[in-house]
Amino acid sequence: MAHFPIAGLIVFPLLGALVSLALSKRWRTVMSFILITALLLNNVSLLFQFYGQGTFNEAMGNWSAPLGIELRVDGLALIFSLMSALVASVCALYACVYLSATQLKLFWPFFWFLWAALNSIWLSSDLFNLYVGLELLSLAAVGLVALSRDATSLAAALRYLFAALLGSIGYLLGVALLYATYGTLSLPELSQHFSLTLSSAVALGFMCIGLLMKTAVFPMHSWLPPAHGGALTPVSALLSALVIKASFYIVLRLWTELSLEIASASAGMLMGILGSAAILWGGWMALNQTHLKLVIAYSTLAQVGYFMLIFPLLSPVDAHASHLAFQGGVLMLLAHALAKAGMFLAAGNLLFCSGQKDLKSLAGLSRYRPLNIFAFGLAGVSIMGLPPSGGFNGKWLLIQSAMLQSQWVWVAVIIMGSLLSAAYIFRVFSYTYREVEGGDSFKQPAAVLEWTALSLSVLSILLGLASMLVLDLLPISAVVAQ
Repeated sequence: MAHFPIAGLIVFPLLGALVSLALSKRWRTVMSFILITALLLNNVSLLFQFYGQGTFNEAMGNWSAPLGIELRVDGLALIFSLMSALVASVCALYACVYLSATQLKLFWPFFWFLWAALNSIWLSSDLFNLYVGLELLSLAAVGLVALSRDATSLAAALRYLFAALLGSIGYLLGVALLYATYGTLSLPELSQHFSLTLSSAVALGFMCIGLLMKTAVFPMHSWLPPAHGGALTPVSALLSALVIKASFYIVLRLWTELSLEIASASAGMLMGILGSAAILWGGWMALNQTHLKLVIAYSTLAQVGYFMLIFPLLSPVDAHASHLAFQGGVLMLLAHALAKAGMFLAAGNLLFCSGQKDLKSLAGLSRYRPLNIFAFGLAGVSIMGLPPSGGFNGKWLLIQSAMLQSQWVWVAVIIMGSLLSAAYIFRVFSYTYREVEGGDSFKQPAAVLEWTALSLSVLSILLGLASMLVLDLLPISAVVAQ
């Protein structure tokens, strides 16, 4: 297979944004799916190239770092790029059928800018380029939240914008301090000279607070439920599956490449405490919601908590336990992306059928739309962490890591979080099996809407059966135990 350049992962989406602004409705959609196909082929090409030569770099305009912009493809970046391509492609297909012509006209430019920003974050190895990607991502995501243009979505978009800007300020302050201290923003160079001095600790503190706010980690999460719950269905899926992972990805890169697990065990413990609070609070809030999309939005808050448990389990003493934690965390990220996107799309179909947002309106849908209920349930299997799903494998690896290090509190939190997940998912199911007097009156969604939701939910299960194919891409000894 001929190799695409790495830059194609950024150039194709930017080209898509220009095309979507310039062409008519018919050609806009046709060209968008041509570019989506090109991006999928680009990702497959890079996968084969990675299998052939391992980690590789590409200097933009032949200007190498630190003067130029250098893109890097390693196992972690490739996994996240493939995840983005898969989820974004399915959500784009769903959006073409689900959205009105006016909404779709506005959707495409924001969608393409969002995808370009995501790929730039996965591939960049320079802290300032990561900042540029974060800003483009935030602006595109805010635009997508406001797409329905009603009062609720506009208020949610403004809250999201303020939170994103505040997070960006924190991150940029930290970047400036690191540059003043070390004279470089290249992560590979920074990792060679980094030491945890007072100035670098303050810098990383600002950066992590800003990034965790963008990730909506408890207690900096108040913007997430209205944004994810109030957005249009394909937008909710993109936000939950992909957008919140970008800022977390940068935290994970900083933590592993600068060996922060060696420098500060107390910071890792704090991350674990925040994650545990997110798991329990998010699960409890999901259990008490009356609107379906808010149940799923608070579930996202809880699932973010599991990602945070990676950090206290990365140990400089026990390399094997650290490897398990890193593997489990990456699988949790992937499983959540697939399952939560599938769950949001299935929920959107159910809400379309009933025409209302509250759970009571779902009565009778298990009999009328069993395929949608099945898609929602399969996604729920992964969210709950039941075998043979990807969510189960991720949680099991985290539990193994915690047990090897006798950190039993994280084991208890994971089990309690899974029980809460089961409670709010089965609660949704209980409403669909109720019957109402006077018969049912439901709309019927297009078949493609049902099958796109089901495809992502099925993939979240298949991930559990193919986990080793994913884990083989991770050079964990090089990433974690430096």
